[in-house]
Amino acid sequence: MKPFEKILVPIDFGQHSAEAMRRAVDVAGHYGASLTLVYVYEPLDYALPEGYALYTPEQVGQLLDEFRDRLRAAAREVQGMGATGVAHEVLTGPAASEIVEYARSHDMDLIVMGTHGRRGLSHLLMGSVAERVLRTAHCPVLTVKVTEQAGHGAGERSKGKAA
Repeated sequence: MKPFEKILVPIDFGQHSAEAMRRAVDVAGHYGASLTLVYVYEPLDYALPEGYALYTPEQVGQLLDEFRDRLRAAAREVQGMGATGVAHEVLTGPAASEIVEYARSHDMDLIVMGTHGRRGLSHLLMGSVAERVLRTAHCPVLTVKVTEQAGHGAGERSKGKAA
């Protein structure tokens, strides 16, 4: 098996992303791989009358700055867990396609991402970014699901599953 050298970790700052970061650090440590954290900003795409916008360009700029700040904090967190060679970037567009394109264009060897674990109507209505990435990525994808017990105790580690 080819060793993993470059690992992409898409995050949305939720608990499942935190667990995905922990798992990615473990894998990166085993293989000596670098990590790249990405956050994908998906602009709202509502049909508005001509000339109307949900956010002004200044507001969008402020949002992107906030996302960059949060990514820098997440990068410091994974470095504190022992990761080396950590990069981060904010992407803009449809999450699944942006993640897959970034992984392809940057020759990533593995994508490690959290999944909400939605089922039924919620899954049907919301879709699954992880599922779309899993179906379309050029490289292996490790999905990490946070168990219920992990969400109820400070400092508890969940038992993530590979999909």
